[in-house]
Amino acid sequence: MSKAAHEVWAAVSGTTPGEAWLRRDEPKAPELMARYRDAVAQLERGVPLPYAVGRVGFRTLDLAIDQRALIPRPETEGLVELVLARCSTGRVADIGTGCGCIALALAVEGQFERIVAVERSAAAAALARENVKRIAAATPVEIREGNLLAPLVDKGERYRVIVSNPPYLSAADHADLDRSVADFEPREALVSGVDGLDATRAILAGAAALLEPGGLVALEIDERRADAIRMLGRDLGWHIEIHADLFGRSRYALAKEA
Repeated sequence: MSKAAHEVWAAVSGTTPGEAWLRRDEPKAPELMARYRDAVAQLERGVPLPYAVGRVGFRTLDLAIDQRALIPRPETEGLVELVLARCSTGRVADIGTGCGCIALALAVEGQFERIVAVERSAAAAALARENVKRIAAATPVEIREGNLLAPLVDKGERYRVIVSNPPYLSAADHADLDRSVADFEPREALVSGVDGLDATRAILAGAAALLEPGGLVALEIDERRADAIRMLGRDLGWHIEIHADLFGRSRYALAKEA
């Protein structure tokens, strides 16, 4: 096997690439070989590796992933880090949870009372529920289906943190994406209106009524829209801090009531 082949085998078999190499001459179970061949065939069609092998790493987690949800990115791990650095107790809402990566990372790494994860796609919500069972975090994680903040309204609940990696691209942005993203990842998890800000705007417009006093809104953003989000937040009564990711790009907006 080539190095790339060992990486695929490792992902399919649940080992590390190093372990796969050391055990390369051992007999292979037929069902694993079938999964490996299927993964290779998908990769040859351009399917991204996490979809092809059905799993993805996110911080400390090993999550199931497929085309029902966006593939978690390393940048989103930084959003989790920012939340944990400011708060690790109370109740959290994760808006647009996808496969559940943010909600489950916070459940495992924080000391939160409870996490409510909202997802408008029934298919993605089903995947998130699979991952809730897979991870079995001590902190309860509830998946609610619905659009953005709607499943949180009129429940009599207040949250210490509302966190989201919302869709934040425009249709024009989507047209320019690499085909490995545009052709396989769910468009509705990427595109949000003409200016890419519809979801962000809706979250900032409604979050104050759902937060505890002094609560935090933490958003992943498009670096090209940092200034627009700062002005949007100001107009809606928020003080916005923009934070950079590991590559120095404006990637996160933290909002507190002004």
